[in-house]
Amino acid sequence: MSIEAPFPELDEYLVWMGEAGWRLSEIEASEGAAGNISVCIGWPVEIRRKFPLSETLNLPLAVPELAGMTLIITGSGRRLRDMMQEPTANVGCLVVDKGGKTGQLYTSPKRLFANLTSELNSHLAVHRDQIVNSGTNFHAVVHAQPPHLTFLSHISRYQDQKYLNQHLLRWEPETIVNLPEGVGFVPFHVPGSEEQMSATLKTLHEHRVVIWAKHGVVARSDTSVKRASDRVEYAETAASYEYLNLVAGEQAEGLSVEEIHAICKAFNIQQTIY
Repeated sequence: MSIEAPFPELDEYLVWMGEAGWRLSEIEASEGAAGNISVCIGWPVEIRRKFPLSETLNLPLAVPELAGMTLIITGSGRRLRDMMQEPTANVGCLVVDKGGKTGQLYTSPKRLFANLTSELNSHLAVHRDQIVNSGTNFHAVVHAQPPHLTFLSHISRYQDQKYLNQHLLRWEPETIVNLPEGVGFVPFHVPGSEEQMSATLKTLHEHRVVIWAKHGVVARSDTSVKRASDRVEYAETAASYEYLNLVAGEQAEGLSVEEIHAICKAFNIQQTIY
């Protein structure tokens, strides 16, 4: 889907990114400077008043499909919890040049980072892929490190995607409703590597939340950045129940398959996990 006019303004996106970052910090999914957020906007946005400084940036991969679009991206080493108080110090606005090999990076005099997120290649690739394939004019990507999801990804049986989802989506009706396709799983790759980017891109074709094994998660949305952070929270809540059950000696059964089928029928949810 696409965002329709009247389009949100830059200030609104800065607020929403700040609120998403704050919430991720609240659920302990963004320790220190961990995590990053970006949004890709396909309509004209006035950025020079808040971000008057500019420089040409060589992009880590060519994204000609995003030419002319504006991406608001968190800076490397910045804390997501600080975005709400001073967003201009913690994000940059990248306008992709024609040809997609370079972009104009606009920043504020308050800038507190040297570079954009070290996982910029994954953000660019996911935005390009989703915008090309869906035709949307907006896309948000969130990377966070929620502790229970990350912990489970260290256990071999949870590295099987079917097993993972059948155990995560059994604890609350809201989980299957909000994540009907479940959570994708990507084996460990070095952060920021081409292998991580390629595997993430492929898995996000079928999922809106993907676990990076032994690292964290990536979530996406074509409606809002807060919807992407909500998906992280839904998945992390499910993982916290699964962790509690492990600690308690696996005494709970969760929702039965029959109960999950009844939920899906009532809410017209199409799923293939159960």
